[in-house]
Amino acid sequence: MRRPVDTPFLLVVCALVVFGLLIFTSAALSLLSRGGATFTSVAVSQLLLGFICGGIALFVLSRIDYRLWRPYTVYFFALSFALTLLTFLPGLGLSLKGASRWLAIGPLSFQPEELLKFSAVMLLAALWSNNLRGTHTLRGGLVPLAVVGGLSVAILLAQPDTAGAMILAAAAAAMLFVAGGSLKHMVSIVLIGVVLVAGAAAFYPHVRDRIATFVSRSDPQGSGYQVEQSLIAVGSGQLTGRGFGQSIEKFSYLPEPIGDSIFAVAAEEWGFLGSSVLVLLYGALCVLGLRIAARAGDPFGGLIAAGLVVIIVGQSLFNIASILGLVPLVGVPLIFVSHGGTALAISLAEVGVILSVSRRMRHA
Repeated sequence: MRRPVDTPFLLVVCALVVFGLLIFTSAALSLLSRGGATFTSVAVSQLLLGFICGGIALFVLSRIDYRLWRPYTVYFFALSFALTLLTFLPGLGLSLKGASRWLAIGPLSFQPEELLKFSAVMLLAALWSNNLRGTHTLRGGLVPLAVVGGLSVAILLAQPDTAGAMILAAAAAAMLFVAGGSLKHMVSIVLIGVVLVAGAAAFYPHVRDRIATFVSRSDPQGSGYQVEQSLIAVGSGQLTGRGFGQSIEKFSYLPEPIGDSIFAVAAEEWGFLGSSVLVLLYGALCVLGLRIAARAGDPFGGLIAAGLVVIIVGQSLFNIASILGLVPLVGVPLIFVSHGGTALAISLAEVGVILSVSRRMRHA
């Protein structure tokens, strides 16, 4: 039976989007004193591609029965995988800071890896929901994960995007757990994840440097500079913050103030209270999203909701933890807040699918 969308979940998303727009607008003012991208260009990208296109996608997908996507999940994944492969082609792929994560088409650029993570969740949900009784077996549980998840993680590591690969692996593992996967298989996945991270540290110097910096807290003027400046910004916000638009760190000291480090700008301007509200909103999004997954009308919807919630919330909390020095620094955006029209648009589209699942929830 079709019901209205889950109102509390939608309200939390709206609060995050509005709060994120305020934080992003203030952080983007730092571009006025820096070279590179202009305030106008990033604002247009965030508003046009992110908020407007993403908002339309949310509205449309929330009204389409998510079950209609099941037969097309394999094609969605194949298209996303092919687009991600194109990032390695000269002339199409755009490489920034040693990573090939963008496709450039004329004046536009976007990250197909966001589509890849979205499509991988959809395909795994379709495969496991078709055979719930077999998810505890090697063939029914680990093989789909190895094929779909393994291919996706491999291409993300090749870009390289170690953090994105870890987040997708975590989402896939969470979905397998929800689907009834074997505890032995779950432990195996964790061990494989540890080996992959160790391998990435061995092959990619920037990964090795970030782990070493996290462990030793050394080189504050080199590899540890971003975390040190982020902590200074967070600490200077104290309880209530300097005030909206009053961040000092974002103008001259803080690297990536509209990207990876945007939480530090929020903490400096909104203080402990404001940044705590932001963290609590992500927590509420997680709880309400998992409630939708638990009450979904069928296993396919439940697995979709669980996987997408882990992707959105896991990536956001990973970003915050890295800025606070709780985990090694990672290059992932703070969803709904950081600059990145593609990430914002895809995240809002994912919210639309979760809301579609909520329309067919069972009563408590």
